[in-house]
Amino acid sequence: MNPVAVITGTSSGLGLHTAVLLAQNAFTVYATMRDVSKKGALLSAAEDAGVSVQVVPLDVTDAVSIQAAVDGIIAEGGQIDVWINNAGAGFAKHPEWATEEEMHWVTDVNYFGVVRCIRAVLPHMRERKAGRVLNVTSVGGLVGQPFNALYCAAKFAVEGYTEALATLLPEHFGVHVTCVEPGGIATEFAASATVATFGTAGLPDDEYAPIFQQYLAGFQRRAGTSGRNDAYQTPEEVAAVLLQVVQSEDPPVRVRTSQWGERLCRYKTAADPDGTRQRADVIERFLHERL
Repeated sequence: MNPVAVITGTSSGLGLHTAVLLAQNAFTVYATMRDVSKKGALLSAAEDAGVSVQVVPLDVTDAVSIQAAVDGIIAEGGQIDVWINNAGAGFAKHPEWATEEEMHWVTDVNYFGVVRCIRAVLPHMRERKAGRVLNVTSVGGLVGQPFNALYCAAKFAVEGYTEALATLLPEHFGVHVTCVEPGGIATEFAASATVATFGTAGLPDDEYAPIFQQYLAGFQRRAGTSGRNDAYQTPEEVAAVLLQVVQSEDPPVRVRTSQWGERLCRYKTAADPDGTRQRADVIERFLHERL
């Protein structure tokens, strides 16, 4: 029986390419998305690759939707071996510009969505004493960046949540949890992070505005006219890292996906690049009573 993988946010970009890549590597893939009417690009890509994926509706902001998806996949596939939390939303806006609703939304999608999904799938993995959970975070989950405070805070939360789970689940329940930390990905996600967050209202005219214009100019330079340079990877390149983690016998706590990301995060990660030394120390101090 092929291992079963579930991926959230697969209508485009990284989620789409990860779904196809895992299917090419003998996984039974359940590709989830909030709006299944947007499944056309995924199904076309799968057909072109000579594989099949099964599309399932799942909204990471709705616990009922998540549970229904998990129950349906278990009933049909018998088990879930890999769960990849990929769904997320970019948000480049200073907190003073954001509405209360926006602050809740960016946290709900990027953090609580991950928590809800893991809560739903973890009982099945615990019962089987096996499973892999991959959380697609960001270098913004390790390094705070201008005009990304709310987004970075949500991703920092996922990093902390993952670190804590990783001190308990692998040793006692055989469930490995990993943060995969891309830098820029050349997809429509990157554009939405700066454009969609402002809608038609335009940029506020205040003291932050000229600084944001400087930030945005740098963002556009890094993206480049072709959408890719040293700072930007293709979704296929990041999907290949996800596959490596899935296939690893001993998955890391965290992994960056590019040399650009390694350089950005080096002051945070130099002593412990994959997080395993910190995990071992925490386990010893809190569970094995070492002072």
